[in-house]
Amino acid sequence: MGACHGKTDAAAPAPPPGAGARPRLVALIGPPNSGKTTLFNRLTGLRQKVANFPGVTVEHHIGKAHLPGHHDVDIIDLPGIYSLNPRSEDEQVTHDVLRGAMPGLRRPDGVILVLDSTNLQRHLPLAAAVLSLRLPTLVALNMADDLRQRGGAVDTEALANQLGAPVVLVSAVTGEGVESVAQFLTGGIAVPRLVELPVLQDVPACRQWARAVSHQARYTHPVPPVWTRRLDAVFLHPLIGPLVFAGVVAAVFQSLFTWARPLMDAVQAAVAVSGAWLHAVLPDGWVESLLVDGAWSGVGAVIVFLPQILLLFLFIALLEDSGYLARAALIADRTLARVGLQGKSFIPLLSAYACAVPAILATRTIENRRDRIATILIAPFMTCSARLPVYTLIIAAFIPERPLLGGLLGTRAAALLGLYLLGFLAAIGTARLLKSSVLRSGHAPFVLEMPPYRMPTLASVGLRLWDRALAFLKRAGTVILGVAVVMWVLASVPTAGGEKPPLEQSLVGTLGRAIEPLIEPLGFNWKIGIGLITSLAAREVIVGTLGTIYGMDPDHDSAGLQAALQKELTFGGAVALLVFFAFAMQCMSTLAAVRRETGGWKWPAIQFFYMNALAYACAWIAHALLS
Repeated sequence: MGACHGKTDAAAPAPPPGAGARPRLVALIGPPNSGKTTLFNRLTGLRQKVANFPGVTVEHHIGKAHLPGHHDVDIIDLPGIYSLNPRSEDEQVTHDVLRGAMPGLRRPDGVILVLDSTNLQRHLPLAAAVLSLRLPTLVALNMADDLRQRGGAVDTEALANQLGAPVVLVSAVTGEGVESVAQFLTGGIAVPRLVELPVLQDVPACRQWARAVSHQARYTHPVPPVWTRRLDAVFLHPLIGPLVFAGVVAAVFQSLFTWARPLMDAVQAAVAVSGAWLHAVLPDGWVESLLVDGAWSGVGAVIVFLPQILLLFLFIALLEDSGYLARAALIADRTLARVGLQGKSFIPLLSAYACAVPAILATRTIENRRDRIATILIAPFMTCSARLPVYTLIIAAFIPERPLLGGLLGTRAAALLGLYLLGFLAAIGTARLLKSSVLRSGHAPFVLEMPPYRMPTLASVGLRLWDRALAFLKRAGTVILGVAVVMWVLASVPTAGGEKPPLEQSLVGTLGRAIEPLIEPLGFNWKIGIGLITSLAAREVIVGTLGTIYGMDPDHDSAGLQAALQKELTFGGAVALLVFFAFAMQCMSTLAAVRRETGGWKWPAIQFFYMNALAYACAWIAHALLS
């Protein structure tokens, strides 16, 4: 934890509600795992957006709280921090925002400081630093329901007297106390009164002050539940813990091929019916071909996999909200330490299973620059959700489903799990290479605050799934749709005689046949080659590209995409394609994020050529062994 700062800044009180045309801006801050984002989601619902601060890679959420009878209030959800003494980019951003030094953002009119009521003594030093800024501040002690259930208590009036600012007990999960937060948002709480705050620069003194304030507030620390100790005895066991984690992961991947299948079949049927309807109602001609053979074949081939992606994120959300993933981070620290990394790399690497871009941004919590660069360079090896449609398509086409381990696992789920493991091993091996050579550094201790085990709420999980679905459909309606239209145009440009050329003689066919000698040793034809090129925009675009190409091919237009691939690829070629996608760097957005984070093109260039060379070599070996 950083130092406490009691020095007060001269600052004018916030303007009253309705003064001027601009809405009030309230900053929401708090330590990690304090439930801050859950409160933000409850206050703003879906009226929020994600953006980056100017000149830095730290993300922030800004949402609108709609208050009946009052103007809407803008709420900015800042990164979780323990101190305003900037040591990391997160802390620097929060420090600059609260002091009005962030370009493009005015100083907040007020602050909601969210602290975990079950861990008050540890979180109180942040309150001293925030209150010293002399901004209107509400101290929200979150997880009030958990505090009471575990026999804890706090006198909020006594604590408010100690801090010189109002204190309320809230539960972001149940909604308890949210009306007091709404009162603050309407401007009903003034600048904190002057009280004696510590001017302290060392951690022990901060903790001593926090204990004294807690004692004056008659704070009773909650008793850890018996079942928490029992679960931790299993999940954090050096042998049993990793086995449990492996079992959880295996169950998740098995569900992707069992539970998601009915929904996928329903989506696929809807795509087929809607495509047939468009074909029937539109007159023959280039418009009909563009909409059906180009756009709908490409986009429809990708959105079929939306149920699987949402199911994957459902499990991640449940594991995270329950508190289990924090325990998994401690287990991972033991493995990461062997390759020179630290446990702080686990959260970014875990985020990479969703998307490498936010994972790269999440490395800002790693203070050691060499560890941070190493984590950035290996993050794209983790299997992001964009690879899932590719993996599922190829596995379903070439691997028959058979039971394994007494029916607990199927061959398709085992293959998918193997691909995720393959990417993880590549990341670990690359990290070992980097940390033993160009990025060598000492091992930093890993300190992680364990959140309590909690039952995930439908509202929190549902909101995240809705956001993920919108993000996926937005990409399907922009990037994938755009590539599908371009593919149709390149495949339909008429020849000099005005006739539409055969597919292999079109512009897209000519481009594909030009690169075919390079990829033929991997077992790929020119159509796969075109998909590899377009996947540089986004990995899953290859599915839409192949959907468009095969949809326009008279030899395959009546067959499904899986059946078309079975005619085009050998088993060795299919495995080579899976291996290639497991290792290759195929996302320009990721490269752009790496360039921003590392401050130049040196590391992204090394990353691009290293990953693609590894992908080509391993795909060639796979094809040679299995063909």
